[in-house]
Amino acid sequence: MYWGIYRSDLRSKIQISKLTKLLVSLLIFWELDWHFDFLAKLAYNWYRNKGEVLMQFVADLHIHTISSGHAYSTVLEIAQAAAEKELLMIALTDHGPAMPGAPHHYHFSNLVALPGFIYGVRVLKGIEANILDSRGTLDLSERILAKLDIVLAGLHSVCVPSGTAEENTDMMIAAMKNPWVDVIVHPGNPEFIIDDRKVVQAAAEYDVALEINNSSLTVSRSGSLPRCYHLLNLAKEYGCKIVLGTDSHFAFSVGDFTAAEKLISQTGLLPQQLLNTSVTKIEEHLRRRNNRR
Repeated sequence: MYWGIYRSDLRSKIQISKLTKLLVSLLIFWELDWHFDFLAKLAYNWYRNKGEVLMQFVADLHIHTISSGHAYSTVLEIAQAAAEKELLMIALTDHGPAMPGAPHHYHFSNLVALPGFIYGVRVLKGIEANILDSRGTLDLSERILAKLDIVLAGLHSVCVPSGTAEENTDMMIAAMKNPWVDVIVHPGNPEFIIDDRKVVQAAAEYDVALEINNSSLTVSRSGSLPRCYHLLNLAKEYGCKIVLGTDSHFAFSVGDFTAAEKLISQTGLLPQQLLNTSVTKIEEHLRRRNNRR
């Protein structure tokens, strides 16, 4: 038996054990909205696992729709999958126009047509932009970037050739300096060898999150595991923010962080460094940019 509760201010629906009803009631009474979503799910899982506290993920911030050209699910299919997995937030981050088969820039300009919530799941409208050169140039105009909720940026060999470790590092750090970028995706990609320590230091300095990409640990970018492990240990040392992303190209994989979660557990990353455990932490990270419209 479960007790369902809906908070309109969070647009979240969480199911919790009867034995945790008192805790949630107190949370509501005290109006502790700042971590309501995380604490409620944590309480339920503590009971379910007989006292073993498990890290809970409330958001998937790297998802592709059919608009990317090589992904296979619609917005509605993705949102439904997220709702079924009790995610509170998703980010639609189709590839930028420089990627073969990717949508035209007008696609991103018209994301305002999408509602903010679908099936009770908050929907962020974003992009996985391509880093194009050593200056950190992205493949979308600032006018459109300013309208997006979230901007991911990454290196892709079909958009920019891999260089030396120094050149790749410079490109990645230049993108972090770009005032539009919130997250650097799949920095552990062995196709683009980087100076891991310099990248993590820069991420901490410029307050840009680094992604641990679940797809890189399962079906793509073979050889990413040891590099991601090293990046996580450095992230723990320097205190930079980490985001887990599924890089989902089909709805069934939305919210599946199995491989990334296992890697996180092996490194002992501090919970406060991981953004996916709280909508509030994600919102605070995105609000650090003051150039959104």
